[in-house]
Amino acid sequence: MSKLSQKNNTELDKEYKAAFDKISKLKQALAPDIMLKFYAYYKQANFGNKSIVKSGSDVRSAFKFNAWVQLKGMSSEQAKKEYIELANSI
Repeated sequence: MSKLSQKNNTELDKEYKAAFDKISKLKQALAPDIMLKFYAYYKQANFGNKSIVKSGSDVRSAFKFNAWVQLKGMSSEQAKKEYIELANSI
């Protein structure tokens, strides 16, 4: 990996962490569809395509899983960028 891409990844990770911290500390409630997007981008950024179905899941878990599966194939970097963009729109 070149120094430039390492720097870009480091900057992306810093921005991602800042966005995650911002959303984690929000006092206001966000719409469920926005929360699902945050959840899906977070899971894709941190776990990639390693989605696992839990048997006996409730409806809420099914929605969360479905949101994540829809991002299958998205790179970790892209998921972080999408998370940051969404956080900046809040």
